[in-house]
Amino acid sequence: MSVRTSGPTGELTGELTGEPRTEPTGELTGKVALVTGGSRGIGAAVAARLAAAGATVALTYVHSEKQARAVADEIEAAGGRALVIQADLTHPEAATAAVEQTVRDLGRIDILVNNAGFLTYGPLTEVTIEELDRVLAVDVRSIFLATQAAARHMTDGGRIISIGSCFNGRVPGENFVLQATAKSALVGLTKGLARELGPRGITATIVDPGPIDTDMNPADGDSADFQRGLTALGRYGEATDIAEAVAYLAGPGGRYITGTAIAVDGGYTV
Repeated sequence: MSVRTSGPTGELTGELTGEPRTEPTGELTGKVALVTGGSRGIGAAVAARLAAAGATVALTYVHSEKQARAVADEIEAAGGRALVIQADLTHPEAATAAVEQTVRDLGRIDILVNNAGFLTYGPLTEVTIEELDRVLAVDVRSIFLATQAAARHMTDGGRIISIGSCFNGRVPGENFVLQATAKSALVGLTKGLARELGPRGITATIVDPGPIDTDMNPADGDSADFQRGLTALGRYGEATDIAEAVAYLAGPGGRYITGTAIAVDGGYTV
């Protein structure tokens, strides 16, 4: 099999990687956030950052309950509250169930961060039906279903934030057709959501990461020099860079931003 598919991107942050915790800001106090794929990498960094801003955070994982619990423990050690949910988003019912459990256990949902996804690459001619279905199930269908479920509960001020990819604006070479297809679907979805949910005071946005140093795409990996060379800054970003953008969009600063994508890519798409 030439198409290589991995799980939700990332690594743990804060105490778990030796990085300093983000100081609490209180901007999201009283809010409840659900972060899919929140057990590591970008998702873990987002969960920790939203909790530092005062939100109660639910986070999903697929296989590693231990990693998810470590993220939750770090949030709670800092005085926050976290809920861990097992959710295999390749199954259609899982995304909706995660939202409903969040509302049931935490009382509401104000912020949905659609982070779970697969880093996928390989020749177009060798992509199998199974690989296509798996990527679209997680990177497109689960986002649609989670958003649909969350929209039933959100009130004015709700935020729907999806983690996209720099491939939304630029495909630098071959072997990325499936990844680019899946992530580009978020653009149409987000624009449609902005129009439909805007009258209810709910925003919909995308954060498009560039090369981010995670266990799935390490800054010392085989393709790292190539990826660095595609950025204007000449370096990888950190998971916390994406988390900061998400926190901004989830907070007061994001109240008039909707239907668009924010590139956090070091100039990858320049």
